[in-house]
Amino acid sequence: MPKKNKFIGCRTLAIGFFLILFLATGFSAFSQKTENDSVKTVKPKVEHSPRKATIYSAVLPGLGQIYNRKYWKVPIVYGGFATLGYFINFNNEEYRMYWQAYSDIIDDDPNTNSFLYLKNITPNLLLPERKANLTEALRKSKDYWRRNRDLVVIFTAAFYTLNIIDASVDANFFDFDISDDLTINWAPETIMCMDKKIIGLQCRITF
Repeated sequence: MPKKNKFIGCRTLAIGFFLILFLATGFSAFSQKTENDSVKTVKPKVEHSPRKATIYSAVLPGLGQIYNRKYWKVPIVYGGFATLGYFINFNNEEYRMYWQAYSDIIDDDPNTNSFLYLKNITPNLLLPERKANLTEALRKSKDYWRRNRDLVVIFTAAFYTLNIIDASVDANFFDFDISDDLTINWAPETIMCMDKKIIGLQCRITF
């Protein structure tokens, strides 16, 4: 009987030892899994692309400014184009009016006389003996309004180009780190001059 009890005790001890080993291994694996799961994945930083900003502004003015998060510039862009478009239309209408009047006065057709209804023409120019003067005045007015229209068209093209350049420059400086840490360090230093050592000051600017 004592031998049997001894055998049972050894078996119980062995079972308890393996049980403790199993539980310890399981808790260790569970702890490791929990720790690994808690590690967050760091997303790679997306770089701001000047090329995209340039293309966006070229396709649709103001879109590059939105891409650069410079939303306050969008009303300026569209306000500028709206103003330039208004003056293009205004100058073009004046040009077409004087062009038609000039065409009517030089064709010698009495039925084409739109120049008689122009508001800016003085009555004395409508006299038959002043026809040459009126013709010259209409020609100059026609050329004047055409020149103004063409200049505004050029300004519009320049403004369009400026819109693209602005978006590209802003995109290039989008990730530029402007630090407030600006320090100036002064330190004594020896300088060689004419084979002689001269004591001076060294200035180092850190920003």
